[in-house]
Amino acid sequence: MLRKMTAQLQIILPILVGTAIYAFGLHYFVIPNQLTEGGVTGIAVLLNYALGWPLSLSTLLLNIPLFIVGWRTLSRQEMAYTIVGVGSLSLFLALLERMIHRGWLVPFHTSQDYILAALYAGVTLGTGLGIVFRFGGTTGGVDIIARLASRKKTISMGQVILGFDVIIIGAALLYIPTVKVLYTLVAVFVASRLIDFIQDGAYSAKAFTIITDHGTAMADRIAQELERGVTLMPAKGAFSGHAKEVVYCVVQRQEMRRLKSIIRSIDPRSFTVISEVHDVLGEGFKEE
Repeated sequence: MLRKMTAQLQIILPILVGTAIYAFGLHYFVIPNQLTEGGVTGIAVLLNYALGWPLSLSTLLLNIPLFIVGWRTLSRQEMAYTIVGVGSLSLFLALLERMIHRGWLVPFHTSQDYILAALYAGVTLGTGLGIVFRFGGTTGGVDIIARLASRKKTISMGQVILGFDVIIIGAALLYIPTVKVLYTLVAVFVASRLIDFIQDGAYSAKAFTIITDHGTAMADRIAQELERGVTLMPAKGAFSGHAKEVVYCVVQRQEMRRLKSIIRSIDPRSFTVISEVHDVLGEGFKEE
């Protein structure tokens, strides 16, 4: 029981951190500079501009219909994390509203350098949502649709959110100046890139695919000197018809130079393909 609770907390706590960062970005960078957002949150921001409705309340109310959709389509675990995401977002928005009202927090406001506000808004919003998504939660609204659509491998959550955001932000032209909408698109683009980056994994490594005549010797050297696991696969040259070996190994960036040196010393005529790896699970890297 204790182990299960610990595992749940390791997921819930990052979701809380993500929603806190996202709420901070809205109140500290977006609202003070009359920018907007996409999705349901963007509608809540426009309601704040037009009618003065607090973000915490309107965000919660607008999520109810999509919340019902999520209840029918998401798994029980995904729905539980969505409840945590929606509830904590509304809570953090309410706390920030109270802090700003009492003067405990002074939002960032600029009358000239809107690109700075847009960039930092994109960074905070994207970081917050990326953390929430990475740990299986959502903040409701279009996030639920994005999670459902991302189950198809041809589209990412960031792309879905970007598409919906462009449509909803277009409606913002009725309430805010065109120049503010253009700056908002910068923020949304930055946020979508960060969402995909955090989803794919902030950790980056390199995968080496080496085609050589000396695969066993190379694998032994890599295992001894780098202490990395190596996979050997038989291969055959299509033109020459000669038997080859494919050595596959994933290393950290700082180990690339040493691995290249090993390859050159054993088989300088080998053919090597180096690929970017965004996330690595397993012994020697990280485990989830």
